[in-house]
Amino acid sequence: MSGPMSLEPGGSEQDTLALRLAEPVRPRRRPRWALDEATLAIRLPRTGPDEEAVSALAAELADRVGPAVHLYEVAALLEAEGLSASLIKERYGHPNLFSLASALYERVPRTFPEPAPAADPWRPDTVRCLLRGVLFALPGLAYLLTAPLWDAARHTPVLVVAGVLSWAWGQALGHRAHLRMAAGRREAARTLLYGAPLGALLATAAAALPAGGGPVTLVAAGQSAYLAAAGVLLVLGRERLLLAALSPLVAGAAVLPWWEPGPQLRAGLPLLALLATLAVTGGVLRSALAVPAAPGTLRPNPLWSLPYGLFGLAAAVLVLLEGREEPYAVIVLTVSMGPAEWLLYRYRGLSVAALRSAATPAGFLLRSAGILGFCLLAYLLPLLPAALLTGADPAVLLPLAAALWTALLLQAFGAAWPSAVICLLAAGCASAAALFGLPPGPAALPLSCAAAALCLTGCALWLLGRPAPHA
Repeated sequence: MSGPMSLEPGGSEQDTLALRLAEPVRPRRRPRWALDEATLAIRLPRTGPDEEAVSALAAELADRVGPAVHLYEVAALLEAEGLSASLIKERYGHPNLFSLASALYERVPRTFPEPAPAADPWRPDTVRCLLRGVLFALPGLAYLLTAPLWDAARHTPVLVVAGVLSWAWGQALGHRAHLRMAAGRREAARTLLYGAPLGALLATAAAALPAGGGPVTLVAAGQSAYLAAAGVLLVLGRERLLLAALSPLVAGAAVLPWWEPGPQLRAGLPLLALLATLAVTGGVLRSALAVPAAPGTLRPNPLWSLPYGLFGLAAAVLVLLEGREEPYAVIVLTVSMGPAEWLLYRYRGLSVAALRSAATPAGFLLRSAGILGFCLLAYLLPLLPAALLTGADPAVLLPLAAALWTALLLQAFGAAWPSAVICLLAAGCASAAALFGLPPGPAALPLSCAAAALCLTGCALWLLGRPAPHA
């Protein structure tokens, strides 16, 4: 060691060897605001809701709490989720189920999603409607084939009389058959079984009187039989069978520009088409009558179908007056009946959609007027170039088409008498001017059709502009 070590107290050894005793440390008093939160969380129970946990639950259930219209719905949802009273107190700090439901109902904004769009009950069958339009015009090929075999100028009035009566009878019979269809297919078939032959006999008898029982009566009988049978197939929805039965006519007319078939084929092909149509109609009626009868069905009053027959008579007269001057316009109008039927379905479908979206009767009236205008324009606009291509006067064809389509629209909703009366008045005025040379002469038909179209459109807005017919 380098030197003596001093053992006196107070020397340098005081810092190295002295044994120190720990002095008691007096605790410092902390202010109350500086108390540790973690310590309080352990020592004190929760005194309020856990906002963070409630917010997390609200975010989790937002899609189901938002559409609720009352907090009781939220309470039912929480019960369905299995939240017990003890769990609600421990996890979320709420005293009971309804307190937590009220907090969630207030946190989540109200959202009322629109229901899923329902299927359109009036969605049209496009192929079927177009096929019906073609089927309305195909029988005219029979007159094209047989034209060289008979005196058209002499015998056409006889066939026109039979055709007008067949058209009127077919409209009334078709309506009655559709009424019977509500009871069952067998009941509708029975109505057609008795009504179609009776209509053919009446039309043939009406043609036989001016013809004096000559050979043209047989042609009128064939025409009436075909119209009756075709009406049965169209009512029962057998359009494709009717098209197959008319295939001989289509084949014969297709070869006329390149080949002369001769008198035998010119007469035989329409006869073959007629026999095929009658055979197909018989088979369809037989299968429909095999269905069991519906018990306890009531027969509708025959007078309910009267306005439909009167409208058919008026429509036939108006088309006849148009055909006297412009025969090709009749072909255009006949083919357009297929798209016209398609637009009737679209009107009903669009009206149902407008009924779901409109909030007031006035709003629905405006929407209904727009739908009516849209459908009318969609029907008439294609007829304008068709009339120009065939050399027909659009000023006559378009008002006539508008009147017929609007009348069919009213009939589709059961308002048959307004359409029948208005069309009968138009047909009567136009016929009187044509037969007796009354003013305004040739302008009587377009003026009568235009007036009828305006009146029918007003009736359609008045009757169909209310929600009740579409409900």
